[in-house]
Amino acid sequence: MNKLPLSASILLPLVVGLVLSNSAGAADNNIVIVGGEGADCIEDVGCVNRLHPDIPMAARARPGQTILFRTRDARDSLGAAAAQTSEPETISGEFSRVHPITGPVFIEGAVAGDVLKITLNNIDPGSYAWSTGGSSGFIPDLVDGQSLVIWRLNRDYAESDDLPGIRIPNGSFPGVVTTMPGPNQLRNMLEREQELADAGGRVSLPMANGADPVALCGPNGRASNECLRTLPPREHGGNMDIRYLKAGVSIYLPCFIDGCGLAIGDLHYAQGDGEVSGTAIEMSADVWATTEILKDGPDLSRGPHYEGPAQLLDIPSRRFYAVTGIPVKDSGDVPPDMRYLNSDVVAGLENLSNDINLAARNAIAGIVDYISSAYGYSRQQAYVIASVAVDIRISQLVDAPNVGVTALLPLDIFIDK
Repeated sequence: MNKLPLSASILLPLVVGLVLSNSAGAADNNIVIVGGEGADCIEDVGCVNRLHPDIPMAARARPGQTILFRTRDARDSLGAAAAQTSEPETISGEFSRVHPITGPVFIEGAVAGDVLKITLNNIDPGSYAWSTGGSSGFIPDLVDGQSLVIWRLNRDYAESDDLPGIRIPNGSFPGVVTTMPGPNQLRNMLEREQELADAGGRVSLPMANGADPVALCGPNGRASNECLRTLPPREHGGNMDIRYLKAGVSIYLPCFIDGCGLAIGDLHYAQGDGEVSGTAIEMSADVWATTEILKDGPDLSRGPHYEGPAQLLDIPSRRFYAVTGIPVKDSGDVPPDMRYLNSDVVAGLENLSNDINLAARNAIAGIVDYISSAYGYSRQQAYVIASVAVDIRISQLVDAPNVGVTALLPLDIFIDK
């Protein structure tokens, strides 16, 4: 094999570095680069931390074109991956700024009503990360005190002086993959989450302090009481915290506005199912992704779908298809497991707080629909297939009000397809 001359071997990485250091939204024929500028998300024109249909697009990309998302950690405290030069001693960051997400990106040719297929091609971790535990998460009443772990990262594993003797393998994935809600979806989400808050449920209502973009969502912004927090997942994706969304996976999200408004953030180096302490190994990272527009995609009204290599799931199948569920329902419905309560409150709500049973019902109903429509079985047959072959897994338990459940279908069971 011919080697580059020494001068070329030195210059080539420099040239590549210059190409990848273009400003947010910079593009050539092959790559669109978004985010990574400034000291924090508010200074970065390619970063926001709220969701709203009127958020300005940070960049444009064609379907199939590679997009590089230069993301920031969940508290916006580490800086972009390229800016990390020394190990932090502690982690700061205001809760009002959770989560910074890189984007949104306008996908050319996409219109409201389409489905956007996002394929994650590569994830390059930053040098450092953090985790917290104690008086937060899923069981705060059973854990006294609070702890902070600072991690050192490489492409293979994470280690920390705060947890000597531990090496965590690289399982990098984005916690947040989202499109923007449309005006009708935004109105419905605001109303149902306000109803839930009024009923005493856990929910993160709009907060103007720390909001970005400031001009739209900040204290003096024209939509200061309308910009959704990024904390729970919703029908458009968002903070799904599904550890299987690794490089090689494709995610199906609805387009509620023209161009979809794709954004990615809250990168995790590794996470266990449930993310029970409230954090994973929280990092900044560079994420490469491509998109495809589907004009007749799957029904995503109860949660996004995703698919990818089955080795990411450790199941005996080369491929899989998955349906997610969150605890939303139609007004007037009462889930069977709650009917004994004779509760007028349950019937009137469209969103139940942290109800894993309702989320699971939605995931199972979705996978039955998928088996029936994709493979031609009756619903009764599809229900049996789901009973004997589909894995139901908890995706996350801490992103109130919308816990997540995933129904996993191994595709190799269909031997004639």
